[in-house]
Amino acid sequence: MRRFNSFDDFLQQVEFFVDTVSDYKADIVLFPELLNAPLIHTYEGKNPTDAMRMLADYTDDLRQAMIDMALSYNINIVTGSIPQIGDDGNLYNVSFLCRRDGTWDSQEKLHITPDEDAYWGFTGGKDIKVFDTDVGKIGILICYDVEFPELARLQVMKGMKILLVPFWTDTKTGYLRVRCCAQARAIENECFVAISGSVGNIPKVETMGIQYSQAAVFTPADFSFPHDAIASEATPGIETVLITDLDLDLIKELRTQGSVRNLESRRTDLYELNLKTSDQNGK
Repeated sequence: MRRFNSFDDFLQQVEFFVDTVSDYKADIVLFPELLNAPLIHTYEGKNPTDAMRMLADYTDDLRQAMIDMALSYNINIVTGSIPQIGDDGNLYNVSFLCRRDGTWDSQEKLHITPDEDAYWGFTGGKDIKVFDTDVGKIGILICYDVEFPELARLQVMKGMKILLVPFWTDTKTGYLRVRCCAQARAIENECFVAISGSVGNIPKVETMGIQYSQAAVFTPADFSFPHDAIASEATPGIETVLITDLDLDLIKELRTQGSVRNLESRRTDLYELNLKTSDQNGK
């Protein structure tokens, strides 16, 4: 998080990270929640709700720029999340998957925190999706959503093997809620989970002044994985790039031969999980 004087300056910083990660032949890059928040200072003097809605003016251009980067750098980009005004006039917190073949999809944040409602006026989305990519099926849960175990379980039931969690937290307490729940999702669903948040500060911006983050990639807990179920983690509070190799064959092996098999062991004779709303766009 830092102040930018223009949208072009902001895009240059985004492209720096895409370029850097692509140099290591990465398949997916994950950005933090509210990725374009550093531009909100350009609306200094506006109340937080109006400023967040005005920030949504950048959404279409930012999504297109990141689609272009995905093509140019041959990498799948998860944009973190960006405010978007829906056709119904409500403000949504939306993550875009920009594939390296030029196609794109989106996942709305479903659960809105009390502060996000009070200060920014966000509305929760309605669809939970799983996306096809050239490296396998992935899911996206934005920050608070990872604290609801039903969502990741529904995604795994649709074939997800990698869960990506962009988040924004201002305190270590908030961060640990996201981290601990992400670790639980990895173990109980036998999948990989990557989390990415922002660090730094934005002076003179109400409700978004400070950030606390530590990016990490979590694994299931079994003999084929790290003993602490952490594939990698960054230094807390430091802007950095975290690059991690994941072997999806280990997930397949775990689900059929693991010491414990959470998915296989579910007592469906006693309980079940159903999605009430249909997913029109998910795979």
